[in-house]
Amino acid sequence: MSLVEHTTGELTYKINGAAMTVHNRIGPGYKEEVYEKALAAELQKLGLVVERQYPVTVVDRDEVVAVFYLDLFVENRVVVEVKAFCHLLTNDERAQGINYLKATGAPVGLLLNFGRRSLDHSRIFPGKNLSPVQRIGRDNVRKNITKNQQVPKDI
Repeated sequence: MSLVEHTTGELTYKINGAAMTVHNRIGPGYKEEVYEKALAAELQKLGLVVERQYPVTVVDRDEVVAVFYLDLFVENRVVVEVKAFCHLLTNDERAQGINYLKATGAPVGLLLNFGRRSLDHSRIFPGKNLSPVQRIGRDNVRKNITKNQQVPKDI
């Protein structure tokens, strides 16, 4: 644990700031692992406790049903998912983040996409018994579909 106790809001602010610093310094074009390592180092310089590829096990009736590896887990409270896509973050990435929040019990997560000219970042919160598509709204799902993708008939 770090020497200074931070609120969750302060933590996400520091993480976003560190991500912007990394993005400005390195720029787009690398694999996710490059950004993950650089961001972890930047956060550690700020005195934060950061774990890379943090394993989370999901157990049902004493049986392991899944193991997830979080890109970064900061101060055991904030899940950070690092991406390097040339497209904007989609509902698939948001759903993955919400899945990680449920598995960890963390109160908040950050999706950070380093693959674009500007850092694409999104804060996510645990679900409330709704799928991400229902929460975001069907009209917004269509906006996230690129030219080469087909719109599913049920949207």
